Amino acid sequence: MNWRFENTGACSGVFNMQYDETLAKALLNGSGMPTIRVYGWKPFAISLGWNQSINEIDQIKAFADGIDVVRRPTGGRAILHSEELTYSVVMPANGKNILNVYEEISCALIKGLQELGVLVAIEKSQPNFPLMYKSTFAAACFSSTGRYEIKCNGKKLVGSAQRRYAIGDGNEVVLQHGSVLIGSGHKRIVKYINFDLEEKREALNRELIEKTTDLNRELNRHVSFEETAEAILYGFKKEWSIEPEISYVNIVEEKVIK
Repeated sequence: MNWRFENTGACSGVFNMQYDETLAKALLNGSGMPTIRVYGWKPFAISLGWNQSINEIDQIKAFADGIDVVRRPTGGRAILHSEELTYSVVMPANGKNILNVYEEISCALIKGLQELGVLVAIEKSQPNFPLMYKSTFAAACFSSTGRYEIKCNGKKLVGSAQRRYAIGDGNEVVLQHGSVLIGSGHKRIVKYINFDLEEKREALNRELIEKTTDLNRELNRHVSFEETAEAILYGFKKEWSIEPEISYVNIVEEKVIK
């Protein structure tokens, strides 16, 4: 299978989500190819899971701080995309279930993160998500860790979500994307979630401090987006034994989004 690797740099939330879907739909109709993409967010943005209520977020406060609010094509809960590298993988499922694909992608990400010098591991347990979504922390993605997501020193470092598109012949196209935390900016999500009690905001803040980590913290230095991108590319090449066509895309958003 021929692969493509794209580094599209930092773009708006609307563009990023539409571009991921464009890659998936191109593979779906036969005009595209399997693609690994890395990107950032400019301006920073809060993304909501596909089925998450917009009322969980204080949009007025977010917009006043220059933060976009956008909906992902995938599930999960709200994420503040700031000091991170976001990856996406678009590929045929080839009969693999959701967790099979999660594991394969996580193994490639781990190989890349190890190249940076981070001691990472795959989460083996799976939380009770229906019960979890009823909790105080339900609105924020990084308050829990799903099976085959990536942790470092017991704390969540990478969060991911997946969607599948039916081709029609029984096969599916997978879109999986996720956040590799470089800095601690994701914790500011607590400022923009609507709570009925301020004690709940404080509790979520403690939860994110205790249960998440980032590359800067683990490596005790500033880690750049570009070196993280190169490490992720290395991980996929080594773990999957692929040599993708590499493209550093200079995006002009209005020419891409119709």
